[in-house]
Formats: sequence, C-alpha cells, structure tokens
Amino acid sequence: MPNTAFRRLRGTRSPAEFAAAVRRAARAIGEQVACDARYIGRVEAGEIRCPNYAYERVFLHMFPGRTLTDMGFAPREAVRGRGARPGEAYGGDNSAPQLTPRQGQSRSLFGHRSPSGHTGPSDTGFSSDAPDACHNSPSCPICSECPEIHEESDVLRRAFMINGPAAALAAMPATTGGRPSAARPHRRIGESEAESLEHAVRRIRLLDDRHGAGSLYRQAGDSLRAAYELLDAGVPQRQSVTDRIHHGAGELAISVGWLAHDSDRYGDARSHYAEALATARVAADPALEAHAFCNTAFLARDAGRPREAVRAAQAGQQAAKHLGSARLLSLLTMREAGGWAGLGDTSACNDALSRAHTLFDRGISDTDPAWMSFFGEAELAGLEAQCRSALHDWERAAENARRAVDLQDPHFVRNKALFTAELAGDLAAMRRPEEAADAGSKALALLGPVQSSRISSMLDKTAERLSPYAGEKTVGDFLARQEKNKQDNRVPRPRTA
Repeated sequence: MPNTAFRRLRGTRSPAEFAAAVRRAARAIGEQVACDARYIGRVEAGEIRCPNYAYERVFLHMFPGRTLTDMGFAPREAVRGRGARPGEAYGGDNSAPQLTPRQGQSRSLFGHRSPSGHTGPSDTGFSSDAPDACHNSPSCPICSECPEIHEESDVLRRAFMINGPAAALAAMPATTGGRPSAARPHRRIGESEAESLEHAVRRIRLLDDRHGAGSLYRQAGDSLRAAYELLDAGVPQRQSVTDRIHHGAGELAISVGWLAHDSDRYGDARSHYAEALATARVAADPALEAHAFCNTAFLARDAGRPREAVRAAQAGQQAAKHLGSARLLSLLTMREAGGWAGLGDTSACNDALSRAHTLFDRGISDTDPAWMSFFGEAELAGLEAQCRSALHDWERAAENARRAVDLQDPHFVRNKALFTAELAGDLAAMRRPEEAADAGSKALALLGPVQSSRISSMLDKTAERLSPYAGEKTVGDFLARQEKNKQDNRVPRPRTA
C-alpha cells in the first residue's frame, strides 16, 4: 500500500531534492544515511514499511512532533521478523539459515530472500532496512554488551554477505569457472540486483564503522567475488543498470579493500583497489575513479610508499575536479599531504595541508559522495595529526590528535579508537608516559567492539615506547592490558605490501 502520508511530507520537492534534504538532516545530527531518490520512491510506494533506526532518527529530527506512524510507517513490532522462522533472523540459534534453490527459495545477490527466486525488495528480517537484530543478547558474536548503535547480529551479517551471493550463484544457469556454459543462456540482470549490490556496500560500511575490519574481511570478500561473477555471467537489461552495477561492484571492491587494509593485508588491499580502478576506467566513472585513487593513496602511505601516495592522491584530484565536491578534493589533498609527510618534505606537506583546509572550509555540498560521511572536522584534525607525527612534530601532532578525539562523533567507534591511539603514540614520543598510558588505556577500551589490526599495531608501538616506564602504575596497567589484548587477538596473518 502506498505511503501517502510520507508523500505529503515531501511536498513540492522532487524525490532527489527530498533525498538531499534527508542527507543534510542526517549530517546535522551526526548520522550517516545513503539516501537517494530510489529510497524515497520505495518509501512512498510502501516497500519500506518501517525504516531502520538511523533513518528513524533522521526523520524524527526533520519532522519534530510527528511519530513514525504519523509519517505512514507501520509499527516496528509489526514488521520485525515477518517471513522469518523463529530463532533465525533475530539471533536465535546464532547460525545463518541455510537456504538453497532446492528448498524452494533463493536469495538475491546480497540478502533479500523471496519465494521462487524472485529478487526484489523485501520487508523480511533480511531486508536492508531490517531493524535491530541483537537485542543486547550475551550470545552476540560481535560484542558481549551491544551498544545502542548496534543493529545487526552475526546471523544477518553472514546472511547478506555469504548466503546471498552463494545462493544467487547457485540459482544461475550451469557455469564453468564462473562463466556460463554454452548450453544455457545468460541470466538477465535488472534493478533488483543493482539495488541489492548498493545495499551490500552500505551495510559493510556501517558494520565496519561500528566493529572494525577484523571480523568482516573474509565474508565481505566472498560477496565481492560473487558480485563480479554475477556481473560476468549476466546481461544487464539496459545501460543505466549496467552503470549502476559497475559502480556498485567497484564500490564493493573498495570497501573490501579497506577491510583488508585495516587488517594489515596490504597485498590484498592493493589488489582490490586496482580492481576498483579498472572497473572505474571501463565504466568511465570519475567518481569511482577518485574514490579508488583516494584509498590507493592512503594504502601507499601506510605501506611505506609515500611517493606513490602523492601520485595517487594527485591523480584522484584530477578525476574529482569536475565532480563539484570541495570536500572530496579536500580529502584527496589530505592524502597528498600524508605522502609528502612520509617523504619528509615539510614544505610540500604544509602547502597541501593549507589547500586541504581551504577546500574543507567551502563546506558540504549535495554533490559530496555518500561514502564521505566520515570526513568531518574530527577526521581533518586526525589526518593532520598523522602528518605531523610522520614529520616528528610531536607537539602539533598531539594537539591535532586531541582535537580529533574531542570532536569525533561516538557513532564512528573505530575512528575514535584510532585517534585516541594516535594521541597515545604522540604523547609517548614526547616522553609524557602517564598521559600516554591513560590515552592508550582509553583506546583499548574502545577496541572492545572494534577489530582493527592497524590500531592494535599503533598501540604496540606505544607500548614499546613506554616500556622503560613500566614501573609507574598507570604505565604498568596499560602495558598489562595491551599484552592481554595481543594474546586475545593473536591471529597469524601475512603482512605484505
């Protein structure tokens, strides 16, 4: 049934204009939603019976005094779990449901389940707009006491990351090596596959913001492989669908590459970013190209290839110069500054930092990419702290790191842990052991629900710097906690560049 109440709220604005207003409202309250005209259309068509919690907070902010019911949505309890067997979709037996085409059901590319292989929007527990699935259960595999922002259980995560692609590929015509056999025609790919792919990208980013890369990388990699196999094996219905699927596959490659990067799998990350860049070039997609270069520059800096970081960041600026987003250009210029800092070129680094701040001060725009929701004042200060640290300007590094910690929205748990770890390292380098140990302990506390090898490595370095002060109680406590954290999370993995 169409949601006429929500349609009235849109008024005379177009769906795209209204979606832009939703994104602006989200930024105003520190939320991140990738709202577009298609999402507004789905709401007004009644396909989204109840928004997820992020959208709920944004809508209530936009229309104070109104409830979700006033906006035409169904009560959350009426939507929860519909179409799911007891104990499956909402953390019952802590295992992902195993569905195959032989059981009369299949999934779309990334988690929409429907009868007879139909791959359209769904309001079941596996919908991209599914509500909270954890209920603070102590059996939650991601955290023992889920914070308010945690809205996905491991069941849902694996359902959209693993079973979705696997079932979608199983339902395809017989293939050999990921390619269609000569005896069967290509599968037709349409809007539903493109939409499922876009939802998968958003979901991975949301989970990464909350929990870090450690627990997500392998599952997300399965989804990426399935996405490209489906793209290779299918025939899109029209060019607009082709463009969306190429863009979505490229963005998914970047997201998986970032998970690899944050897990210290640098070789894997470089491969995924290169795959995204190739996809961008094939599809003539400058926005995707700029994003791929942005992450490539970041990786090159962390992998000890600062000159490559500078070149990649400058190439990203060329790709982005006609996209109309000053914030995107600012981030790319910060990536360039990081490369110059790695080369020890203080003058070039300061010049890039100045340009980045000037671009940032131009403000937000409706043309800013949705994936850039993390890039606010806190991130700007944090990136400058990293530059100053690389130049051994510890005082200014610590000043910017402290500012980043103070400004960071709690929604971005990993980033807050990252900046706190950066502050700890800078203070340790300044030989302020008690302050450094205090910051390090706070970073460890934040790492509870976050799995990030990169942040753990930063804290390892801080612990090394503080080891001569182990006799001081605050330092000793931090070193003991850090050692326990290392033992609890010791997972052998190659680190390659």
